[in-house]
Amino acid sequence: MKPHVLAIDQGTSSTKALLLNTAGDVVSRAEAPMRQFFPGPGLVEQDALELLSSVRTAVAACMKDTDPHAVAGVALSTQRESAVLWEQATGKPVAPLVSWQDRRGAERAARLSRSGMGPEIRRRTGLPLDPMFSALKMADLLDRHDPTRAHSRAGTLRLGTVDAYLLHVLTGESVTEIGNASRTQLLNLATGDWDEELLDLFDIPRASLSRIVPSAASFGAVRGLHPLTDGTPVLAVMGDSHAALFAHAGWRPGTVKVTYGTGSSVMTMAPTPDPTELVCGTIAWYTDRPTYAHEANIHSAGRTLTWLAEVLGTEPAELIQLATDADAGDVTLVPAFGGLGAPWWDAEAVPVLAGFTLGSGRAELARAALESVAFQVHDVLAVLPGLQQVVADGGLTRSDTLVQLQADVSDVPVARATHHELSAAGVAQLAGLGLCLWTTDDLEKRADNNLQTFTPSWDDSRRSDTVARWHRHLAAARNLGDRVRGAGT
Repeated sequence: MKPHVLAIDQGTSSTKALLLNTAGDVVSRAEAPMRQFFPGPGLVEQDALELLSSVRTAVAACMKDTDPHAVAGVALSTQRESAVLWEQATGKPVAPLVSWQDRRGAERAARLSRSGMGPEIRRRTGLPLDPMFSALKMADLLDRHDPTRAHSRAGTLRLGTVDAYLLHVLTGESVTEIGNASRTQLLNLATGDWDEELLDLFDIPRASLSRIVPSAASFGAVRGLHPLTDGTPVLAVMGDSHAALFAHAGWRPGTVKVTYGTGSSVMTMAPTPDPTELVCGTIAWYTDRPTYAHEANIHSAGRTLTWLAEVLGTEPAELIQLATDADAGDVTLVPAFGGLGAPWWDAEAVPVLAGFTLGSGRAELARAALESVAFQVHDVLAVLPGLQQVVADGGLTRSDTLVQLQADVSDVPVARATHHELSAAGVAQLAGLGLCLWTTDDLEKRADNNLQTFTPSWDDSRRSDTVARWHRHLAAARNLGDRVRGAGT
């Protein structure tokens, strides 16, 4: 029986399971939705038990017509900076999962920034001092549930990103993949290990964290994940954006990957782990050695569409359809719901909706929301060095309008993946390399054959006027944030 790889992609809005054959083709797929909760301003949570249940549901549905003995191994991609606190003995979560979107660490981040620690944290971790990253969330979880740190120091309470939590529950192993660990703001990029001084700074005991391992390593074997056979090995683990870059054969110089999901990740290979002034340094994956990347994170992409759909009492798909033939005019939406991410990293920026009149309707608002995604990505592409090719993936790329808009705004061809489950495919491809199912040459050919290219169609005048309008209202969002902050001090 030819081996198959079962890929599990645990994301913010759902968990997907894909079964891939030796040709790399998807022979079965399933998906289970995930809810988000918003218990207060800036707070975003998920139920860790529901997350685990979504994994079980997706796997069972994907495997319902497949002999479990046909699965040679499991590959796991996950949402990244979200933080989970659970009991070592039982695997039971003791608090809701704190989402990567959550901003509860903003006050602590501001204190650390005022103390002058921001540049040193960025030098060691590649990441700016921003509530998006896990360390601030982890510190808050311990403040609430283990204020003396007695249980976390003893290792009876465990902290980790989603990969660490799932691996602990599904395999019993206390390990975490290095690319995910590099997003916590606790890993030193130079050493590839937890940084003792940063652990002290954020007051997070090392004993509460899992052991860091490469992306293709011994992650243990699953147990109780029906209908898989107990003992099926986990062969590869990656962060979801990292896995999407891998599926694009993103190890080739000049390839810039844009994932349009709940947020947006713009990532490209880098020769060293050192961040630039405006984008992060991170570890994309680790096989025989670490592969580094520059990454820019945009907080609100697809989330902008779901927010507007909730406000208007409709669905995101309807808004995207409305936006297709609409002209936003001067209507501009700056979705700084939790501040702005790259390249601005302005935690104080506030949302702005500007340029609307009594004649502005749903279509203009929908177009402005879609444009906000392309504008934010454009600002990142403008500061990335060595750009040769932009490749795009993620649910929002189903919209031809968005992909064409990105090409027009940024004046660069954008090649869209013709299938959209790149995170699952990428981590499965890494697992398949270890099984000798394919080679890197095979993966490069597969990536190139999986693209549809959109070329720019705007003239320079239209492009410059449109981007200038965006930057004018972006500046207003940042200035208003400064005023709000000043009024509160």
